Amino acid sequence: MNTVLFIGLVFPEPTSSAAGTRIVQLINLYKELGYEVIFASTAQKTENSFDLSSIDVLEYAIELNHNSFDDFILNLDPVMVVFDRFISEEQFGWRVATACPKAIRILDSEDLHCLRYARHTAVKKNTVFDTKDLLEEPLALREIASIYRCDLTLIISEFEMEILQNIFKIDKSLLFYLPIFYSNKTKTLAYEDRVNFVFIGNFLHEPNYDAVVQLKTIWKEIRKELPTVNLTIYGAYASSKINQMNNEKEGFCIRGRASCVYEILEQSKVLLAPLRFGAGIKGKLLEAMVVNTPSVTTSIGAEGISTPKYWNGYVTNDMNDFVKKAINLYKEKQIWDKACKEGERIIFTKFKKELYEQLFKELILKIKEDINHHRNQNFIGKLLLQNQFAATKYMSKWIEEKNKKKIV
Repeated sequence: MNTVLFIGLVFPEPTSSAAGTRIVQLINLYKELGYEVIFASTAQKTENSFDLSSIDVLEYAIELNHNSFDDFILNLDPVMVVFDRFISEEQFGWRVATACPKAIRILDSEDLHCLRYARHTAVKKNTVFDTKDLLEEPLALREIASIYRCDLTLIISEFEMEILQNIFKIDKSLLFYLPIFYSNKTKTLAYEDRVNFVFIGNFLHEPNYDAVVQLKTIWKEIRKELPTVNLTIYGAYASSKINQMNNEKEGFCIRGRASCVYEILEQSKVLLAPLRFGAGIKGKLLEAMVVNTPSVTTSIGAEGISTPKYWNGYVTNDMNDFVKKAINLYKEKQIWDKACKEGERIIFTKFKKELYEQLFKELILKIKEDINHHRNQNFIGKLLLQNQFAATKYMSKWIEEKNKKKIV
């Protein structure tokens, strides 16, 4: 049987983040295409890790900077290796290329990390971000090199596809747009049966922490107009700084992990997401669309999903306007109903799995049929795999030797 090896930065946690949802979806997609899937990671499993055995996926613990991985992958002999984010490719890509040179190497970017970092820097410096700033972002050198070293990179945002092709001049043959998949729920709670605002986000992700800080700043203005309404904030891995913002009297309520995201979103009237930086597509906003929960967000929140004109609610970067839009969407049923329809349209036309699975299958088969030709078209990738450019390889070998001496 054809085997696909996933090398995970962590074990997936679909209940904690969109990244976890993405990896499980990708695993299922490969299984539906007839591949056996193996998942390996250097990370420890947590109580929130998805049970991969429930979908017949074997799990393996692997060591970083250790030659035991070489034996592991030689015995496995996969036809494809999927790297969960570019850091996994940096750590293991050269070992895969050496031990199994014919295996197709696929990078699942999750989001462009260099974009998220560059935007965060702009926020901290209080400057306006320009996509050309990415050319001076140190992380971009590592991330773009990783993309070139792989045979194909999966991108979840159309905006990021444009950046990679227009700013970094990466050939489209090395990229494939494959968003997170969603399907509309056929029957959801009506406007009259819902109450309160909601925010959901994994707090290990800095944009989510920053968004809650923004919400804390503007909440009193919203509460003046809606004195009986609460804002309930859910998220995994909340820090003490997050928990200290809790104020039940003011209706600013901090909760822990959302045990059932869709149920919580469906019971809420409006999702608020004032994201000032970030990348990729925001799972919380798409999950809200699935259950017909309108949202107010920023241009970064809407990026890669839809335009402000056709959003399921409002898109604004001005926090005073954000307050007005949140109140308006909450109070006006007609506007709320119209927003729900836009969300349904977005999910149906852009995020259904059926739109992409056949194209993905055909592309994988095309690359498999003539991997040498595909790689010859990517000369920069071949160049970066040469020894004189393989800094990650020799750093790993140096650590490996250093660890051996410690044992002795």
